[in-house]
Parts: sequence; structure tokens; C-alpha cells
Amino acid sequence: MPRKGKQDGEAGKKEYLYNRIREQVKVKLKEIGGRVISYFDRGEFPEIELPSRTTTNIEYDDKLRQYVLGPKKSLRTTRNIKHLRPFTQLMWMTMFAKQLVETRKTSTLRDAFYNALGFGIDFEDQQESDETVTELETLVGTVREDFNIFPEERSSVFGRLVIEYTVPGYEGKRLDLTTIPDGAMIGPAMTTAEFVRCDAEQVIVVEKGAVYQRFLEEKVSDNYKAIIIHTAGQAPRATRKFIRRLNQELNLPVYIFTDADPWGMHIASVIIYGSALAAHVPELNVPDAIWAGLWASDIQKYKLPAMRFNEHDAKRVLDLEKDPRYTRDPWKREIGVFRKIQRKAELEALSRYGLEYIVTDYLPEKLAEVTRR
Repeated sequence: MPRKGKQDGEAGKKEYLYNRIREQVKVKLKEIGGRVISYFDRGEFPEIELPSRTTTNIEYDDKLRQYVLGPKKSLRTTRNIKHLRPFTQLMWMTMFAKQLVETRKTSTLRDAFYNALGFGIDFEDQQESDETVTELETLVGTVREDFNIFPEERSSVFGRLVIEYTVPGYEGKRLDLTTIPDGAMIGPAMTTAEFVRCDAEQVIVVEKGAVYQRFLEEKVSDNYKAIIIHTAGQAPRATRKFIRRLNQELNLPVYIFTDADPWGMHIASVIIYGSALAAHVPELNVPDAIWAGLWASDIQKYKLPAMRFNEHDAKRVLDLEKDPRYTRDPWKREIGVFRKIQRKAELEALSRYGLEYIVTDYLPEKLAEVTRR
């Protein structure tokens, strides 16, 4: 255990860094309001230029090894009556974020949405509110966590890793991630924790809760010396950051298992390359992670029960073909298979051969296959 003097010094350094970020964010938030007021002072209609967050405006950064936003911008001006509503929403969210930073309070995305409704801001649903938070991130040039807005985390982790918390009030407290039967939630405290001891040799990421539980029941953590992470669909940012740290700080290879459909494929690619919606946020992706399955070709190889594509599935495949993140194999190859067979399958489809088959047969076969490539 570190000596008390060292712990105090590290805590003081982290508090200093937190306060520095807090002040920088507060200044930037105030500058947004100042710019709007300056338009009024000049008798002009306020306007704001926002980075365009579309797949046509992302570029691969060789240094960061991720997709980042390109130079395209969009103008939001109060001259246009259609822009008034989103402009007002963005200004309110700026005010709300500034209040959080100044008072050192935190909020979730859900809480921010209901606060807006209580203030009379006309958000149709939480998705629209979340979009405004993301716009504010691009405008400020930082992540929402820096102005104390967090998502409702739902991912979890189980494995041969001991962490030590660094968040205020829990400094020095440790947690063995094998001591919680269902796994520990991956939230901001988990993401920023120190890695004390790791006996794992790899990280296995799974999209589905049923498969995650199967891996825990069949002791994949012990038999494969693995840390197992459940993304519960699209991995939240905290989860992606946590996976990245495991890969880069502990040098653990990462293998991703998703459903064999265009949506599962996208879940894997976001972990590896980053998302278009969060392309303004650096160091969330895991460039060396490997998408191990289920592949479209696995549907044929393992003769899995499969469902026909619906209209949304077929359109999604066409969209992925136009996305720069899918121009190489295995992405390009598997998109071609999807287009040919027009079918999809879930990870649970492997249960046709028995509940343990995914662990006893499929997992070792796929890990051997992808590590040979």
C-alpha cells in the first residue's frame, strides 16, 4: 500500500487537475453566452457555427488511430425561424452545464432532460436533449463528463483485476472484480480507478447479457484468464474508455463478440474506430481490438438459425457500405455476405448445439482463428 504522504500528494494533484479543468470549462461556457450577448449589443441576430457530425465529415487520424471530425461546419442562426428552437435548447443546456460546474453538482442525461422540461424548454424526448448535450461538447471542445453530465451507465465487468478508486470520498478503497457475482457496473468511478493487480491475459467484450451471464457461469474468466465486459448494446463512453485503458495500460488484447447483424457489426466498429457522433472526443476507441464474431459468414459456417432481414436491416447494410470505416476486411467481406444471404442471427443462436457450446467450442475456435490472421 502507498504511504499516506504519497496518497495525500496524489490526491492533491488530482484535485488540482480537476479544479483546472473545471475553471477552463466554466470559462468556455461563459464565452458562449458572451458571444450571443455581443450579437445583441451590435443589433444583430445571434448565430453559432457547429461542427458537422455526419459520416461524410469524419476522417481517419493516423496519429490518434481513430476517426475524427473533418472541417465541415453547419450554421445555426436566429435569422432562420427553424433554427430558433434548437438554438434556444442549446443556450439553455449551456446555462445548465455552467450551473453544474459552478456548484460542483452532477446530473445524468435523463436528469438534464427533465430539468429542461421543468424550465419550459421544448424537448420532444430525451434523444433530442442528448443530441443538444453532444452539440455543446463540440462547441466547448470537451466531453460532457467535464461539465458534470453523465449517462445512465448499464455496462458491467467481471474478471481477474483489482482496482483502487480515486474519486473523492473513496480514495484508496479497492475492489476485486471477481467478488461481485453479476459483475461491477462500469461508471465514471470505475473508469478513473487505478489498476492495482491484473492476472488476466485478455479482454472479451460481449454485446448480449445472456452471453455475458453464460461466460460467467462457465468460468471463462478463469479458464481463459479473461476480463469479461458486457456492453448491453452500444458501449457507453465510460465503457469504451475503460476497455481502451485495459488495452493500452495493461497491454491486454481485446476481442469483441456481437450479434451477426449490421447493428452488431456497428457496435464492434465503434469500439475499434470510434463513432461519428463522438468523433470530436479523442481516445475513446481501441484501435487494436479485434471483431471476432458473430460474422455473417458464421451463420453459414455453423448452420445457425437465422431470421430474414427486415427493411431496416437491409437499409442499414447499404448505409454501412458508404461509411469509410467499413472499406476493409473483415467489414467489407462480411457486408458482402449480409447482402447475399439477407439474414441475421443472434449470439444465442449457438445454443442450438447446447448451452455450453458457445464456450466449449465456438469461443476457442474463434479466438484461434482471429489470432492467426
